[in-house]
Amino acid sequence: MAQAAPAPGGMSRPGRTPEVEGRAAGAHGPAPDVFDARTHAMARIGVPVALGLVYGYWVAANNRSGGPITGWNLLLGFVSALVFAALFMALLTVAPRMRRESHALLWTAFTGCAFGFVYSQTGATILRSVLMALAVAAVTFAVFFYRYYTREDAFGRRTR
Repeated sequence: MAQAAPAPGGMSRPGRTPEVEGRAAGAHGPAPDVFDARTHAMARIGVPVALGLVYGYWVAANNRSGGPITGWNLLLGFVSALVFAALFMALLTVAPRMRRESHALLWTAFTGCAFGFVYSQTGATILRSVLMALAVAAVTFAVFFYRYYTREDAFGRRTR
């Protein structure tokens, strides 16, 4: 190999002092907020709408199974997008005020129901749709409960 091994106690990387290393690791509190309040307000509306449109397209595409696009198919997609976006916005508003267990359960129920509905549009049996939704919900609960348990106190206040 053409590169030499670093010598112990040798030169450190330029510009990387211990203070800079600590900040890079998040030792001095949360990361700075890069966006202003207006950007956050737009994102609270824009992200649910964009995800709702993707979800509505996914539902409509699964429902038609590669067949022709019909008016009922478009209606199903737009109604699904509207309901998904409305529930998503409601969860973004309500869930952070809940305790960590309830917070995780709300997101679990939302994710499980959303996935179960999409999966049911493929033509699978109801039993298979429910089992798949429960599997997705179980994984979602495990991930969200761990996340909220390690980053919130018992009353739902963020610690990090």
